[in-house]
Amino acid sequence: MDQQLIERIVGEVMDQLQKQEPKLSNNEIPIAVSARHVHLKPEHIEVLFGKGYELTKRSDLSQPGQFAANETVVIAGPRGSIEKVRILGPARSLSQVEVSWTDAMKLGVKPPLRESGNIAGSAGITLIGPKGSLYLDEGLIVAQSHIHMEPKDADRLGVRDGDFVTIDVEGIRPISFNQVKIRVSERYRLEMHIDTDEANAGFITQGTIGKLRKPGVECSNDVVATHNEVQVQPEKKAFYFKKKLLSNEDIRAIQEDEIVVDKGTIVTALAKDTAREIGKVISIK
Repeated sequence: MDQQLIERIVGEVMDQLQKQEPKLSNNEIPIAVSARHVHLKPEHIEVLFGKGYELTKRSDLSQPGQFAANETVVIAGPRGSIEKVRILGPARSLSQVEVSWTDAMKLGVKPPLRESGNIAGSAGITLIGPKGSLYLDEGLIVAQSHIHMEPKDADRLGVRDGDFVTIDVEGIRPISFNQVKIRVSERYRLEMHIDTDEANAGFITQGTIGKLRKPGVECSNDVVATHNEVQVQPEKKAFYFKKKLLSNEDIRAIQEDEIVVDKGTIVTALAKDTAREIGKVISIK
């Protein structure tokens, strides 16, 4: 089976998966992991691929009208280069390259953390295509995490275009993203975008669900936050564990949310896993 046919089949499968709308409730936000990519204006497409060249679609992206192109380029910096960096279409009014900080270290550059489209004074980068190359004086950024949504989603969640929120992600490595910008448009579909470094930090995969929290709402064991109200729960006292070994059975038998142990107490691996699973905190006195 040739490579083009394989890529077309993969693209069609991805299209179908992306069309399956997730069932969301309350303040839940689906998360998409955005790998390094390039946006190009028409004249730069011609420099890299030849006069009159137009991008060809490989697969649709989650945002309406956007697509991953078949075309890729090499991006090069003072210290190294990265091959097969995907171009996203359609053509834009300006050229921009979005990378992770890990990519930036490999390239030997220091791009600023910016909102997509804000490239004034950003870092420079060289692009190499099959028909030519060009150097962008500015355009290389690390994209700030953000959330796309329609006006109806903004109304439901109680946010406006330009607001900043926190997104909490549960899992085996819980993580919170602060200063996540809200972007509202009729052209958007509800989705948070983060880069690969951010995803790796929280063991996040495509389609993971995060929970939106507005400024002023604290996330703790004592507060349950929804998009409508904050409910304060009764405070529970800590349990001071005196034995030398804290086991899985002990964790399940103790009613308190916090278990305090002495410095020399042995805590089994299964006890730690169980505590994490049922939401208990083990503290050392």
